[in-house]
Amino acid sequence: MVSRVRVWLNRTYAENVFFMDQLRRNPSDRAVEIHATHGDPDSPVLAAADTADLEPEGLSPAGYVEYALDVCARRSIDVFVPRLHQAAIVAHRAEFEAVGTALLAPPPEAVAVFQDKVVAYEAVQAIGGPVPPWWRVRSADELLAAVEELEAGGHKACFKPASGAGGVGFRVITRAPFSLLHLNGFPTPYVQLDLVLQALRQADEPVDWLVMPRLEQPEVSVDCLTGRDNVVRLAVGRTKRGRRRGFTLDERFVEPARRIAEGFGLHCLSNIQFRMFGEQPVLMDVNARPAGGLHQLSLCGVNAPWAAVRLALGDDPGVIEPPFLGQDYTVVAAPRPVRAVSVLPQRTEKAAVLPTAVPEAARVQSAAEVLPL
Repeated sequence: MVSRVRVWLNRTYAENVFFMDQLRRNPSDRAVEIHATHGDPDSPVLAAADTADLEPEGLSPAGYVEYALDVCARRSIDVFVPRLHQAAIVAHRAEFEAVGTALLAPPPEAVAVFQDKVVAYEAVQAIGGPVPPWWRVRSADELLAAVEELEAGGHKACFKPASGAGGVGFRVITRAPFSLLHLNGFPTPYVQLDLVLQALRQADEPVDWLVMPRLEQPEVSVDCLTGRDNVVRLAVGRTKRGRRRGFTLDERFVEPARRIAEGFGLHCLSNIQFRMFGEQPVLMDVNARPAGGLHQLSLCGVNAPWAAVRLALGDDPGVIEPPFLGQDYTVVAAPRPVRAVSVLPQRTEKAAVLPTAVPEAARVQSAAEVLPL
């Protein structure tokens, strides 16, 4: 009898409820038990797991590694998918392997390169990857010089933190004075140059920003699955243009993504994002982790989370070609159950499965699902 696989996801995105769903619906029909931890008791990831715990707050990266090793040992975790403190965790891979846990994450060298966007751009450019022009900015004068150079070339300037995830801190520079026009409609990422310069000059410490031209759509996120031999097993692009989403195998995006994943040893799952600089696709960001939208590849007949778990356990799935590219779609919100705030009841093998219908009194939190256009 084939044993069950026990997978742990630490503090992660709400969308990974779908990652968990795909693990359970794996094509190998292998039993999967999922443990989840989070700092927010209302995370739908906790409700979707078979067992769940609240994470301790205030731990240093080293302290978190000790906590994680204890969790893996106590709960007999086979595969750990780390997001929080990923860099510290992968540096202790041998210790996790010693307690019987495989890490679904790249080696520390690869994680380190892509923690800092400037370092990442320099490294990708060194292997011939397409990158946009950029400036590292730490003061008001450096920001102004970068903006003026970009504007002289006919580009809009934008900035974001040199390290960070998602769109946190992303802003587009405008010279239009602040007025009531900026208070109409929904908030936008545009921010006035004079206000940014004033804030920088009044700040107590320097910032660390990446300044670059605003890149145009489409945005293409290439999900890659790479083995420890640095060979990509799967590479499929997810396109985004406004609300419309789709899929692509266009080599303008897939080829440089493969080059980056293989060249830097981005083992297991990674997500490499491109946008357009004129007619040229250029690198926007590299995530050395599974993307929140990875589950959308199920519309192409691909179960990437399960393929990654197999690879982490040493069961190579081989090269995976999507049997088809799904139709264009859009993302909508849907309710998911959450646990009670005060307790985190644990499911056992004999416990009843939570009902799929959420009682009216239950609290819910939105997570993204996909619908065809």
